[in-house]
Amino acid sequence: MSTSDSVEWDLALAGRGEAFGRVYDRHHDRVLRHSRRLVMNFVDAEDVVSLAFLEVWRKRDSVRFVNGSLLPWLLVVANYSAKNLSRSARRHEALLRRLPPIQDAPAAVDELSDIELALSRLPVAARQVITLCVLEGFKVSEAAIVLNVPDGTVESRLSRAKRRLAQEFLTGPVPATAERTS
Repeated sequence: MSTSDSVEWDLALAGRGEAFGRVYDRHHDRVLRHSRRLVMNFVDAEDVVSLAFLEVWRKRDSVRFVNGSLLPWLLVVANYSAKNLSRSARRHEALLRRLPPIQDAPAAVDELSDIELALSRLPVAARQVITLCVLEGFKVSEAAIVLNVPDGTVESRLSRAKRRLAQEFLTGPVPATAERTS
């Protein structure tokens, strides 16, 4: 029987590095799979995972566990890390567009799928509830704990996000001002 993340976390805080390693090993693949949905390529997804675990350790005194698991907290941190990485990449690309073109420049290796593009256009709060409740299958109450909001807030964000995604696939991208952000 494996010990809960909260027990392992207490051991890690007491200086037992192998306990943090067990938490890392337990959740690395799931956080990587999640991160791969959020960024354009595998290398960036690995960076998101590294940043998520680094940030969790940095904020080690304030992490939240859901039913003894650190995974929901890690997934939310991965969302923020991916958003920051994407913002940085957009700034870099904008800078490159202002430079003179290079002859025979290679084409982009990875293209985002329609669903990845639709998810990337959602506000952060909506993306968090979609990630936790739909993609990862957590209960509304569990998502509410990790996001530190009431259950009803998660339910309303989830409803608006689903409605926005459905509308986008039926009629095309929804302008950011067309719907209130969460």
